[in-house]
Amino acid sequence: MVRRTWRGGTGTGLVIGALLSVSMVAGCTAGPTSGQFRASPAKPAPAPTTPAPTASPKYAGPSALAVAPVAGTAGVSPTDVVSATLTAGTLTTVTLVGADGRPVAGSIHTDKTGTSWHNADMLAYNNTYTLTVIGDGSDGKHYQETSTFTTVKPRNQTLPSFIANPAQPLDGGTFGVGQPIVLRFDEHIKDKAAAQRALSVTTSPPGLIGGWYWMDDMEVHWRPEFYWPAGTKVTVRADVYGHDLGGGVYGQANRSATFTIGPEKIAVADAVTHRMKVYISGLPVTTINGLDVTAGIPISMGKGGSEREPNGTVVDFTTNSGPHVVMMKYEVYRMTSASFGITDPHSKNFYDTPIKKSIRISGDGEFVHLRDWDVSQIGNINTSHGCVNVGVDYIYWFYDQFGAGDIVTVTGTNRNLALRNGLGDWTLDWAQWQQGSALQA
Repeated sequence: MVRRTWRGGTGTGLVIGALLSVSMVAGCTAGPTSGQFRASPAKPAPAPTTPAPTASPKYAGPSALAVAPVAGTAGVSPTDVVSATLTAGTLTTVTLVGADGRPVAGSIHTDKTGTSWHNADMLAYNNTYTLTVIGDGSDGKHYQETSTFTTVKPRNQTLPSFIANPAQPLDGGTFGVGQPIVLRFDEHIKDKAAAQRALSVTTSPPGLIGGWYWMDDMEVHWRPEFYWPAGTKVTVRADVYGHDLGGGVYGQANRSATFTIGPEKIAVADAVTHRMKVYISGLPVTTINGLDVTAGIPISMGKGGSEREPNGTVVDFTTNSGPHVVMMKYEVYRMTSASFGITDPHSKNFYDTPIKKSIRISGDGEFVHLRDWDVSQIGNINTSHGCVNVGVDYIYWFYDQFGAGDIVTVTGTNRNLALRNGLGDWTLDWAQWQQGSALQA
């Protein structure tokens, strides 16, 4: 049985979880620097006007007072509207107060049918509220009603978080065209459909086709059908407060995130040609640091095959084919074979060393990183434990160019990237992705 965890680093594997505003810099335009200016003739000030008096509403028909929820109602959702309406009459006083003595703000509206009030703030869970309403009807009667009700008591609550990767929140960032939206709950979600109905994604420009895919009971991702268009601005919301997400687990609070998609950056690393071609904004990069890379950057990838260590651990040294989403990058990253079970210093596959310019592209330890040893093998033979090795002439440029959400697609190997190996969202075609929705038509 093959067992691999982090091919190139310490840790326990990736668990996606974290919290998460786009800053916009206003441009300035210079005023005229030459030419003549002619003053316009002064215009007389307009004569003051007096607003027409507002007539008191004239109500017709019988007066009636209605409140909601009615007295004694239990299990009210904090998102339900609390209201009072006096038909053919005027509300004079409306108060809504919790058992803790805190008032709930509301707004009043008057039209030709009467006067209505509704709360402006949401209620709290597991609380008792008293609504007191006083008004006068057009029939000359004085109206007053009090309604005391209670809100639902959740069995448990869950807080959603938007992240880009284990080290970075989604909110306020700029990401590559492959970046999925990752939403993680801190409790298991039984009613995924209810949760998904509380989620929304809006884009500018609008009209982008995309969908949600449930990775498990706690994590759901959103991605477009194709890679994001460069420059897209995205806002995602999880309006889960007040909603039962299954089994009495309610949303603890609403969350939102706003982020921007940067220029399209895609690298294609070929295990057969030992070259990695780079495309930025759809155009191939042909020169790096004055060196011709029309055929691609020279690389060395996983040596392939699997080996059994003396302790019984079986390790596969094949780089996974498929589109990898860049997650994190490190100026220096300690890589150790102990992360996937090789702890014997006498093993030919043992290593424990700091590696410069390391860009993580998978969950099990695949990186694009500097190789400054055995450089003659770069561009000629695959010798790594699964990473994409790049020489000193190119890695600094590549490290500066590529970041979270950019794409590194690997081709030419007999092993495919798994969906949950890092951010393998693009390993599924669109039809497969749609099957992961809890709201399939």
